[in-house]
Amino acid sequence: MTELSALLEEIRRCQICAPSLPLGARPILQCSHRARILIAGQAPGSKVHASGVPFDDASGDRLRSWMGVDRATFYHADSIAILPMGFCYPGSGKSGDLAPRPECAATWRKPLLNQLPQVELTLVLGQYAQAYHFNHSAGSLTERVSNWREYWHHDGATMLPLPHPSPRNNRWFKRNPWFEEELLPDLKLRVNELLRKTHE
Repeated sequence: MTELSALLEEIRRCQICAPSLPLGARPILQCSHRARILIAGQAPGSKVHASGVPFDDASGDRLRSWMGVDRATFYHADSIAILPMGFCYPGSGKSGDLAPRPECAATWRKPLLNQLPQVELTLVLGQYAQAYHFNHSAGSLTERVSNWREYWHHDGATMLPLPHPSPRNNRWFKRNPWFEEELLPDLKLRVNELLRKTHE
């Protein structure tokens, strides 16, 4: 058993947050040491909790469209790692799902990232993932995303701040047409380039 497989097995048995989770612990992630693309999301929603498949919902459909990949490619762990800030569904509040449980990233994120030496592109979705990966950089999510070119080589790695692809953000997409016109074409090119590199 490799160090990564042992770590993943330990994570899938994790109960650290279980007393605070309305549906109990069900860690959902996807990871391989060969992956060159990392998706840093927030936390599974209730539909993903039920299926056990990351981004198995409308958010995932939109994200796959942004990346220009089909489901088979998206769910190939050797190509794409999917590590949300919280691995379990945190429950819902008045304005949507609750924030990811903080214990998850504090316990598991660094050990997992250390097992991903091939990652060349990290897609950082939403405010919680951006606070972690960009060290609480100043400004709003919209400011970070609109300045996306400045983040391509953050801390020596290629990183891209993105809004969360949730349907709850449809108003944001309508107000920011530049996102689809300017950012997504470059994202698709980079994803395609890295997928070819992975399978050479």
